[in-house]
Amino acid sequence: MWPRPFWSARLEAAWSRRSVIWLMGVRRAGKTVLCQSIPNAELLDCELPRVRALLHDPEAFFAERGEQPVVLDGIHRLPNPSEVLKIAADHFPRVRIIATGSSTLAASARFRDTLAGRKEELWLTPMVYQDAVSFTRTNLEHRMLRGGLPAFFESTTTPEREYQEWLDAFWARDLLELFRLERRAPLLKFLELLFVDSGGLFQATRFATPCEVSRPTIMNYLAALEATFVVHVLRPFSRRRSHEIVATPRVYGFDTGFICHVKGWTSLRPEDRGFLWEHLVLNELHACMQSRNVQYWRTKGGREIDFVFAPRGRPPMAIECKWAEDAFEADHLEAFRSLYPEGDNIVVAADVDTPHSRKLRGLTVPFIGLRHIQQLFLVADENTPPPRESRSSLIAGGSDRRPRRRRGPRPI
Repeated sequence: MWPRPFWSARLEAAWSRRSVIWLMGVRRAGKTVLCQSIPNAELLDCELPRVRALLHDPEAFFAERGEQPVVLDGIHRLPNPSEVLKIAADHFPRVRIIATGSSTLAASARFRDTLAGRKEELWLTPMVYQDAVSFTRTNLEHRMLRGGLPAFFESTTTPEREYQEWLDAFWARDLLELFRLERRAPLLKFLELLFVDSGGLFQATRFATPCEVSRPTIMNYLAALEATFVVHVLRPFSRRRSHEIVATPRVYGFDTGFICHVKGWTSLRPEDRGFLWEHLVLNELHACMQSRNVQYWRTKGGREIDFVFAPRGRPPMAIECKWAEDAFEADHLEAFRSLYPEGDNIVVAADVDTPHSRKLRGLTVPFIGLRHIQQLFLVADENTPPPRESRSSLIAGGSDRRPRRRRGPRPI
């Protein structure tokens, strides 16, 4: 069992705010194993009849636990999961609880309403940079090809059968538990097409014909897949200007391993690495920010910014992703800043070891690596980045002269 200090620290931070943590994420992201690493925690599998009987009287159960951490794994298997957690939060705040289960449970209005203000949510994404270091396998191409689910990442061969088994379990044990979806084949076909076109502009009508369903059904499928964290829908950032895309989203698959599996990739070309690098950066942003409030920007003429983070009341941060720093050109960033002059600019490049900044077209552009994203964002109220002076310290002392960089693909 490998340590995951990034996530252990976030568990402790979440417990400092609430006594109940809802640990969410796709199946096999490592929720159960992470909980097993908590010292002195009592882990209860809610699929077992004995455990369900034990929790039939939540008050008696929590009264006997004192301050011992309790993990309720698969809590959606209980007949009354919201009531159990509500009793723990309201009457036994010294008992630290982690609840895991189907990610669809977090999408339930009943679950949200009952526990509003009582629980802290922690989204366990596929593996981040620190996880790869902890797993002592830091080859970037391996992470891209195998993906970020720990069991798949550790595999020495392409786990073809495991990918299919995961998809079968996702349909049978996640989607059917919350969504009224009757036809398995069209939905999985739709998911496959989304993975193939991951990161592209989404037009529902393009998927309706090959999936043999209507456009409204496609939109229902997309909502279900987004709610279960299997795809990420990025809405366009716009102030309703006439030359910007204002409605068409971009849809990303949740994991590079599944994308490579669907595309049939067993090795990567340079252009494939750049494509998958964008997905890794998005995953790191999601993990560090604990928020889906990432957008993109694009004009009708084709100028675009990969990611935009714009919390309410703050100027937009522009984030560009490049496999190699030398491949970055400032034309699109210049176009964006001509419309939105305030805000930070960040380029995340795979070959940057030391953060530094350059002057390009009159703009100060910091260049960072994947490992430095954590220093840009705090998991805090409203998921806002730390103060600008704190972010500036990341590249303090940086000049327009670039430090030497490794040639070719580098470990993460």
